[in-house]
Amino acid sequence: MSAQDMSAQDTRRQGIHAAGGLAPRPGAASRWRVIATQALNEVGMALRNGEQLLLTLVIPVVVLIGMTHLPNDVVGHSPVIDAAAPGVIALAIISTAFTGQAISTGFERRYGVLRLLGSTPLGRSGLLVAKTFGVLLIEAVQIALLSVVALVLGWQSAGSWLAALVVVVFGTAAFSSLGLLLAGTLRAEGTLAVANGVYLLLLALGGVVVPASRLPGFLAPVVSLLPSSALGDGLRDVLLHGQGLPLHSLAILTAWTLLAGALTARTFRWS
Repeated sequence: MSAQDMSAQDTRRQGIHAAGGLAPRPGAASRWRVIATQALNEVGMALRNGEQLLLTLVIPVVVLIGMTHLPNDVVGHSPVIDAAAPGVIALAIISTAFTGQAISTGFERRYGVLRLLGSTPLGRSGLLVAKTFGVLLIEAVQIALLSVVALVLGWQSAGSWLAALVVVVFGTAAFSSLGLLLAGTLRAEGTLAVANGVYLLLLALGGVVVPASRLPGFLAPVVSLLPSSALGDGLRDVLLHGQGLPLHSLAILTAWTLLAGALTARTFRWS
């Protein structure tokens, strides 16, 4: 091979390397890239799981459609769909951030997956961040789907979606903390039973789809302090009544986040 050919070959190699082609680039991936990859894995596993898919997508849509056939006085507004849509979005957030995450994390702890992933470059803190991002991505899919269905049913939102997004983030933080608290303390089977039971209880009497103010008088004051009621009322305040940031609801959600987060940090078991 002539010197000219060798020079041309070196030039091609340098071009491939500069363009990010086939030339190897040894070194660890960045921490945020590892977290993003794990977050996408979390989303993929959730959407491939039939039970999770039923919980996160099918049940909220069925509840939304079913609520349009209820009398107006159940939610205290006409048309019902305008009050039902924010409440069902709140229900979807609970189903993902609390119920779904508690169950999946509980079984991951039982089978040693949490301990394994925590020992990788992802680390324990990175794993929790990835799980949170995964929850937010699933919620984005839920909100998009529910919004389309609600719009077809005649929904007309009245407020700022940016303010609603703030409520969603605060609600996700509160219920994600509660879900991890449950998953890190109970056995997997116990987590499954309690998470599903709490989900059904909040659906019926938690002020999520039916405002606390529409519940019997002795229940309303207690239910109004629950994170489920704060999330549902906050989204209704913004998307139904057109208000700004619902500071009272955000304060309740923040208090639950701090309380559950502190307890989780003290009691969470990785195996």
